[in-house]
Amino acid sequence: MREFAGKTAVVTGAASGMGLAFARRFAAEGMNVVLADIEQEALDVQVRTLEQEERSVLGVTVDTMRRETLEELRDKTIAEFGNIHILCNNAGVTSREDTLAMPPEARGVWEIPDGVWDWIMGVNFRGVLHGVQVFMPHMLEHGEEGHIVNTASLAGLMPGGGAYGVSKHAVLSLTESLYDQLAARGSKISASALCPGVVQTKIFEAERNRPAEFGSAPAAPADDATAAMTALAFQDAMQPDAVAELVMEAIVEQRCYILPHTGLDEIVRERAEHVLARGAPYAPNLSMDELVERRAAGELV
Repeated sequence: MREFAGKTAVVTGAASGMGLAFARRFAAEGMNVVLADIEQEALDVQVRTLEQEERSVLGVTVDTMRRETLEELRDKTIAEFGNIHILCNNAGVTSREDTLAMPPEARGVWEIPDGVWDWIMGVNFRGVLHGVQVFMPHMLEHGEEGHIVNTASLAGLMPGGGAYGVSKHAVLSLTESLYDQLAARGSKISASALCPGVVQTKIFEAERNRPAEFGSAPAAPADDATAAMTALAFQDAMQPDAVAELVMEAIVEQRCYILPHTGLDEIVRERAEHVLARGAPYAPNLSMDELVERRAAGELV
């Protein structure tokens, strides 16, 4: 896909972080942009900002776990702008009760509460699946060029990661299937899996949107050590705007894999080698201090 002006992009999880950066990048290309998010107040703020910049924008509240809200998103977008050309299934969550918690706690996958599994898989995987199921028929039917970007994670290419890692492995596999099937049909639509490492977003604040039906969200840790480790994880981390630029490049070039953190390619390579060795899973040994040092040296980690 190379022509963007006047076409329409829909982005979920668009009220902040990478989703907002994607929407702003598409708007800069002259696209109509539809921001979708579960947080109404934050969504309204960003829509007003884009309107003040004279962008063609629409905001729609969605809960990606509920397929019917994505159907409403599709229908409102078509009613406002016509055909949809880009879909970014970007909404995602994690939990302090998952094994990916900061700092890591001694929690086995069998100890993660069912509610956490249901919530994380519901948003991170089924939300993406719902987006594909709801938007794909329309995008195929209108016959114009298009692209779907599914936000996975570097965790989808690494061993472990608890419920979050499982959900992102699923998104990666789904996207690979989607890419291959579209290519086999000779479609003008392609797909990409975005697999970033740490990016400056609110991912570790996701509990604020956890529905009560999936259990009570744990209280935010008050100890200084946890706050310090979280701050260290984000120190000099990649900015969402940089990821958005790479997403645009992948859409133009119809690339399936988007791996922004090239300094962590070694982890993907080592994991594959461990699989082929038919032994134990690869266990990356990368401390937060080392991560910060490598970022300071200019590496994308």
